[in-house]
Amino acid sequence: MYRRHSPSTGPGSPAVTGFHDPASGSVQYVAWDPATKQAALIDVVLDFDPAHARTRTDSAQEILDYVAERGLTVAWVLDTHPHADHLMASAWLKEQTGAPNAIGEKVREIAALWREIYHLETELDPDRDFDRLFADGETFALGELEVRVMLSPGHTLGSITYVAGDAAFVHDTFMHVDAGTTRADFPGGSSAVLYKSLTDILALPGDTRLFVGHDYPPVGDRTDPAWEATVNEHRARNKHMGGGTSEADFRRLRDDRDATLPLPDRMLHALQVNLRGGRLPEPEADGRSYFKIPANRF
Repeated sequence: MYRRHSPSTGPGSPAVTGFHDPASGSVQYVAWDPATKQAALIDVVLDFDPAHARTRTDSAQEILDYVAERGLTVAWVLDTHPHADHLMASAWLKEQTGAPNAIGEKVREIAALWREIYHLETELDPDRDFDRLFADGETFALGELEVRVMLSPGHTLGSITYVAGDAAFVHDTFMHVDAGTTRADFPGGSSAVLYKSLTDILALPGDTRLFVGHDYPPVGDRTDPAWEATVNEHRARNKHMGGGTSEADFRRLRDDRDATLPLPDRMLHALQVNLRGGRLPEPEADGRSYFKIPANRF
């Protein structure tokens, strides 16, 4: 995986290393407190081959190897939302590290929505599969750092941002400045709600480092993945929001673009795993897990 390090800028500022997963375009993060070396793993991918319905833990193991090389201790396994484009490694990482896993509390509403889509009455239970379901405005400790949770819906109805000092993990809201923003057309999504989340993130201090959830190079002349820019850089030149884009203009642009996008090829597999905290469906009598895919639903 391509990776890049963003050093701490001083007391109260986390060090951050991002890892780009080329198969899904996802960016995974290790963020840590330099004073205590307590780390959070954020939005880590469980490798998945949709053609063969096969999972692997290579990417997650690479991140754990990096953690060990740095002498870090994993304190949290965090996700920002139930991802549609990759399977989350949350359950496996919890088993490997003993650290609690967490996501936003509105994942309960997302689970209710997808229970109906999958026709699964009881199997999706976030209270069972996550140790913490964070509320908007809640805080928790990462070593000596305080991490604040911001509700940032629009891409999903329950997406959250983690803000730690001068770093914010903004998931599927912004993309890199030269790529714009992320889609808002999944079940429970809304371009109007996403616009509000984007403006809330842009209200953070200008030097806040924003770490986004995806990049799909090449973009223009850029061939390497990129995922870090400051609030000031997004305010000035984000492709969709820079220069003070109005809500009406943003919604028109976002909705028109979303209408042209196909579903991610992992989506219908991913949601039934991610709403179980990264666990595959319960094995059946033969000891194997089976995905349930709704026909003619999308």
